[in-house]
Amino acid sequence: MNFLETLRNIWSIEDLRKRVLFTFGLLAIYRLGSHIPTPGVDPVALSEYFKAMSGGVFGFLDLFSGGALRRLSVFALGIMPYISASIILQLLTVVWPYLEKLSKEGEMGRRKINQYTRYGTIALSIVQSLGVAFWLKAQAAPGGAPLVPTHVQDAVWGLGFPIMTILTLTTGTAFIMWLGEQISERGIGNGISLIIFAGIVVNLPHAVLTTVEDIRNGQHNLFAILLLVVFMVAVVAFVVFMERAQRRIPVNYAKRVVGRKVMGGSSTYLPLRVNTAGVIPVIFASSIMVIPATLSQMMAHNETPIGHALAAIGNQIKVGEPLYYLLQVVGIIFFGYFYTSIVFNPVDTADNMRKYGGFIPGIRPGKRTSDYIDRVLTRITFVGSIYLAAVCVLPEFLIAGIHVRQLPFIGNGLERILPLWITEGMGFNFYFGGTSLLIVVGVAMDTIQQIESQLVMRHYDGFMKRGRIRGRRG
Repeated sequence: MNFLETLRNIWSIEDLRKRVLFTFGLLAIYRLGSHIPTPGVDPVALSEYFKAMSGGVFGFLDLFSGGALRRLSVFALGIMPYISASIILQLLTVVWPYLEKLSKEGEMGRRKINQYTRYGTIALSIVQSLGVAFWLKAQAAPGGAPLVPTHVQDAVWGLGFPIMTILTLTTGTAFIMWLGEQISERGIGNGISLIIFAGIVVNLPHAVLTTVEDIRNGQHNLFAILLLVVFMVAVVAFVVFMERAQRRIPVNYAKRVVGRKVMGGSSTYLPLRVNTAGVIPVIFASSIMVIPATLSQMMAHNETPIGHALAAIGNQIKVGEPLYYLLQVVGIIFFGYFYTSIVFNPVDTADNMRKYGGFIPGIRPGKRTSDYIDRVLTRITFVGSIYLAAVCVLPEFLIAGIHVRQLPFIGNGLERILPLWITEGMGFNFYFGGTSLLIVVGVAMDTIQQIESQLVMRHYDGFMKRGRIRGRRG
């Protein structure tokens, strides 16, 4: 009942109502553009090609484009160039003093970095669009039909299709970036995150209908589906808990006399998130893992030694293979530490605390404080990385199991001992993988927190009678 009352409050507040409707309107425009095809591509041949190439890097990139890459619409590049440009700027901020200085200049510096991110997005879009154009011209469907008809490839001395593709896809990415910025400024929530969110959840109704149809046809047991739903709810609850988990380090501020006033003398805490790196380690690790699989698919009919080597490597790092799970977990842990070291600097934190008279009880200010924070952060980052790896690997394990026969010496013995649901999986089609689940839950938490903050600011109750919903940063 309180939830319905909250929805009525959202609708009764004019400014909040306009923000929510504005957000939904721009997301609808984004979904509409995802169905507008890029000129010059054969849609039938393209559909057959993507069916044959499912599971590679194209499927991973298609996740962030909301299916636009699979249809090669005007939004085929999606928001990935913007995400890549943002990550590159964050990395450069650590090694380039100019950007580091800009990042510390407040609002003006942030605007300047955002402007550089836009320029980087356009540059990456042009390069990726050119690559897509030449890749499309060189590929053919399994039946032999070219993805780009011959008369289109030969237009304007062979330059017409690449130029048209660059203009179309780059403009589409720039328009998506503009939509995201407009949602962040005039709507509710983070626009870029909501665009990714919309692209992922758009397939949920189809997944539900497909599952219901499978139950009717007797392919799945209703009791097993109910157990699966309970399991998914538990996983979502676990993700929410871990995304909000913090290690709070107590910080005391000494009293200072400024003029005739006594300043400080307070006690607070330094919140260190268990998952400081967010979903970035999963994206990095997954993007690297799918590259060999994609290359092996492309070289499937190549009889050269390189083709055979790539095919062997691709077979060993498919979903369900022990080597795949091992590399995935190791990659997530590595990038978890790598990205955390970029976004959080214990030395700067310790210097800022000392500057304002703060200290951790029992720890000397300065280097001792930074070493203590670094030690605590190292421990909780390991926990956060294991959590990310578990959430990402578990759905894949339940789908395909783990093919222990590939293990040397003990493989055959383990296969005889272990039950089938471990070695072959449960056979359910999880429409939300680990990466998708982390993005969906995290964006939903942050958006609901912003809506609730708007309600509380206007003296309305939030979604819960007791307490408030907190996002990942809350």
